[in-house]
Amino acid sequence: MTEGERGEGPGNVERLLRGAAPHELFEEVRGVLTRDHGAAGAELLMADYASARLQPVTAQPFTADSVSAYNSSEGRAFGAQEPHVVSGEGGTTTVHLPVSVRGDRLGVLSVRYPAGVRIGGLLGPLQDVADALAHEILVADRDTDFFLQARRARRLTLAAEMQWELLPGRSCSRPEYDLGAQLEPAYAIHGDSFDWSASADHLTLTVNNGMGEGIDAALLTSLAVSALRNARRAGLGLADQAALADQALYGQYQGRLHLAMLLLRFDLDTGEVEVIDAGSPRVWRLRGGALEPFGLEAQLPLGMFEDTVYTPQRFRMLPGDRLFFLSDGVYDVLSPAGEPYGLHALARAVTNTRLLPPSQVPRALLEELPGFRGGVDASDDAMVVCLDWHGRPGRPGTEHGGGER
Repeated sequence: MTEGERGEGPGNVERLLRGAAPHELFEEVRGVLTRDHGAAGAELLMADYASARLQPVTAQPFTADSVSAYNSSEGRAFGAQEPHVVSGEGGTTTVHLPVSVRGDRLGVLSVRYPAGVRIGGLLGPLQDVADALAHEILVADRDTDFFLQARRARRLTLAAEMQWELLPGRSCSRPEYDLGAQLEPAYAIHGDSFDWSASADHLTLTVNNGMGEGIDAALLTSLAVSALRNARRAGLGLADQAALADQALYGQYQGRLHLAMLLLRFDLDTGEVEVIDAGSPRVWRLRGGALEPFGLEAQLPLGMFEDTVYTPQRFRMLPGDRLFFLSDGVYDVLSPAGEPYGLHALARAVTNTRLLPPSQVPRALLEELPGFRGGVDASDDAMVVCLDWHGRPGRPGTEHGGGER
């Protein structure tokens, strides 16, 4: 029987999944794995909102134990984004496969095999199944809560529910760049948010820090993000995007609430960046092993006054640059001795995470904050966005141009 007749080719798997009911995707995958790939069983685990646990997908949520997204065999595949093979008792084998879409890490597919099965030639086809499942999960989330519910280690606050619905993902990879981001407290976030969108030639990145708490902060951020997306999708330039969002917030709140924002547009071909700093979260740049605050000319936050005019600034990225975008819930955190995190501790944390990909850096930085605070509970949201710039393949990308810092 040929591969096509057995239905195990990537295209055939994708067609099978497209025809399945959204909540039955994993059962369809389980059938493909046992029928066409000789598996004895399979399990799907979804990364929780804190990116700290991998939650089993079951018909009855919260009925199976989660595992660490770091200190486990499943976590090794999740972190490295590569298949990880584990030998078990009696010669059995389990293959853990990353379930990801364009760098956005969704979870892990674990496939069990009985003794005597040679795994080497199966890794490619199994990863094809995991990749097809990842794409279909994103589509299925429009029609079912099944996978979103599986991500929850506990209940989200309503404000956090609103904030997570706004996000484009938690990581993204393209040849020109890698992005990773994380919000804390993941299950009770208020006003911090981020957004990104890429075209053939540009990446637009927005980092927001809305004032207030709870629902008020979430509503403020939701309005700002929606206004920025509306302007961007209408083809407006960066200054007009900021102006439209500013007018929307001022029209709703008359200056009572405002939002700090950093709006950036990266030229993927040249590395030139157009940026508007509207009282934004802070930026640090790691270049050539040296970390430094990236000074920008701060302009008024969105919604503070009527008809504010915003003026873009420019700088240039070089291949190998790493940018960190931090909300005040990170850089202003104080140690028991009163030292801000952004003064010295950040440099140590950046050094410790320099070999990690951007998808893992935000979580690693945020995990240091409780210890730095000396066990004191956080008083504000915390957000970290990390961007690695590679430059467009085939382009030198190292010329010094006007406005470079």
